[in-house]
Amino acid sequence: MLACPFDIPRYLSLLPLFAQMPQAKLDHIAAHSQVRRVSRGTLVFEAGQRCTALHITVTGQVKLCVLSASGQEKVIELAGPGISLAEETVFTDAAYRVNAQALSDCTLLTIAKPALLGAIAQDASLALRMLASAGQRLQTLLHDVEAEALHTGLQRVVRFLLHSANEARADAAGPDLTVDLPASKATIASRLSLTPEYFSRVLHELQSQGLIGIDRRAIRIHDAQRLQRYPVAA
Repeated sequence: MLACPFDIPRYLSLLPLFAQMPQAKLDHIAAHSQVRRVSRGTLVFEAGQRCTALHITVTGQVKLCVLSASGQEKVIELAGPGISLAEETVFTDAAYRVNAQALSDCTLLTIAKPALLGAIAQDASLALRMLASAGQRLQTLLHDVEAEALHTGLQRVVRFLLHSANEARADAAGPDLTVDLPASKATIASRLSLTPEYFSRVLHELQSQGLIGIDRRAIRIHDAQRLQRYPVAA
């Protein structure tokens, strides 16, 4: 648990899933929730485990991943602050199909499944928001499958950098854009279905072409338009 007080109802009210929910309902859900800290490397839940709660990342980063029979890891999603973990499992009695592991020291909000299902039964708009969120996650997964089937590894890295740059654009102070990788290069590589060696090789190729600069996890994009056209415009 957190050493200092954490206003769960207020935090819930700031999340899109619970937007505009009456205060009394927020208080009810908060009464069946807890905030806890987990250390880096901790498993939040495992594949095969039954879902008993909805987990939301408050601070830090959690990865959702699957393991092959040989133990090889494939990262499915990186969940930062405000992102719920495998929320679609709340609607079924099925077990988790993925592992959730903290990539850093994290703070998580855990909402008991019965309380959440009770709130959904009383508020159809909450159900619609959760379905919309799950649908958006499905669209992202389908986009990833399409990218793996139709795009080269280099194209996947470029698309990832440009997508991350677009998210950071609002905070940009100059012509260059800096992308702070949300996880280690090995984790990002797994997310893109690449080997860590290939991912690093592509980054250094882009650096040698003057398209990006690399400083540990900080990637500075010098010319987004030229990067988007690479390697045609190299």
